[in-house]
Amino acid sequence: MTCQTLDRMSGRSLYFKCEQFQRVGAFKFRGASNVVRGLSDDEAARGVCTHSSGNHAQALARAAQERGIPAWIVMPRTAPEVKRAAVEGYGATIVTCEPTLEARETTAARVLADTGSMFVHPYDDDRIIAGQGTAAKELIEDAGPLDAVLAPVGGGGLMSGTCIAARALAPAAMLVGVEPAGADDAARSLAAGRLIPQTSPDTICDGLLTSLSERTFGILRDHLHSIMTVRDEEVLAARTLLLERAKLWVEPSSATVLAAVLRGDCPIPPGHRVGLILSGGNAAASA
Repeated sequence: MTCQTLDRMSGRSLYFKCEQFQRVGAFKFRGASNVVRGLSDDEAARGVCTHSSGNHAQALARAAQERGIPAWIVMPRTAPEVKRAAVEGYGATIVTCEPTLEARETTAARVLADTGSMFVHPYDDDRIIAGQGTAAKELIEDAGPLDAVLAPVGGGGLMSGTCIAARALAPAAMLVGVEPAGADDAARSLAAGRLIPQTSPDTICDGLLTSLSERTFGILRDHLHSIMTVRDEEVLAARTLLLERAKLWVEPSSATVLAAVLRGDCPIPPGHRVGLILSGGNAAASA
């Protein structure tokens, strides 16, 4: 999707990969379905489990439903109700935990011990990363040569897959990750040259609250040109622009990429052809 008004405002030619139109409303279905479809019959019979604030939860629940296997999803109590309702609608069992990474992991460990299910990590899995990378693959194939590609960064699965796909298909493209200032562990980690875990994130971008893993940190360290942080007020302004000018409804996490390209300090030169991955659209109409 394109929008001449946003092109003019940004000074660049923007090409939006609209993952809000993907199944379950987010890019996460790519990775989750890649994993679930690849399970052996014996593995699948055990069911699957994960921890997620919403989009990976919905994706794994839907992928499991399609294969006819059970799914247990650990979700923080602060997860948006629209995402909880979708997970339940796909037939998964929700187990609620506190909104910290430690609580997610310990609760998931207990569920795994009780059920014997297969754990499907939201991003620290080569199969997940490979699936997420297909969004960038399609973007580049559809839009043609791109000078830069931007994607949101939470746990780093989408950006890692984007890096790998873009390096193969558009090796000269500038790769830029974007995360909220209130959950900037990736920016701090890359600046320090070592993984710095997320501790107390504070942002409206509920899909970008998790920390990088050693796997995703290594990929981003090796391939990213830079990572930008954007303030929540910039995200909200960008989200409004996407709705009012491009008629695209997205969740706050998705709007980070437009917020970044509209900033005066964006490292992408004017006039460049830029791909932006809008990661999802799972937000209540009142949000």
